[in-house]
Amino acid sequence: MANHMNTADTATTEDVVEVLNDLLENSRDGEYGFRACAEEVDSPQLKQVFLSRSAECAKAAGELVQLIRRFGGSPDKGGTVTGAMHRGWVHVKGSVGANSALSMLEECERGEDAAVARYRKALKADLPVDVRAAIQQQAEGAKRNHDQIKQLRDQMCNK
Repeated sequence: MANHMNTADTATTEDVVEVLNDLLENSRDGEYGFRACAEEVDSPQLKQVFLSRSAECAKAAGELVQLIRRFGGSPDKGGTVTGAMHRGWVHVKGSVGANSALSMLEECERGEDAAVARYRKALKADLPVDVRAAIQQQAEGAKRNHDQIKQLRDQMCNK
């Protein structure tokens, strides 16, 4: 019964699992989105960046799945509808060649903006210390991803 009681000081197990599942969807969106960009872009350098970012998102997703299970939750199976639309957009942009590399970087930056915002929201929740530490570490990774993608986009715009 204690799991269902919610005070200002403690989140319920269900609250923790909900936050973790939201971030899991976010990580999967990043994993699939970066992989889609890697498949579409011609630049070997960008392909490697996108594949590396995809692998980092997959690793984060794996960590979140473990935490969700530790709290007795069921990990959500997929990403978000918005993430699926993003991946579809990436494929369309790539197939029509709409300034492909720059378009991919712009779309990835939008995706990382959303990821950073979701981590910020999660960190406002009242979470157990170890969960907060894991989320903080992942949030820092999302911010690094965002900053790297933004820097690459800026370089491409200035060519």
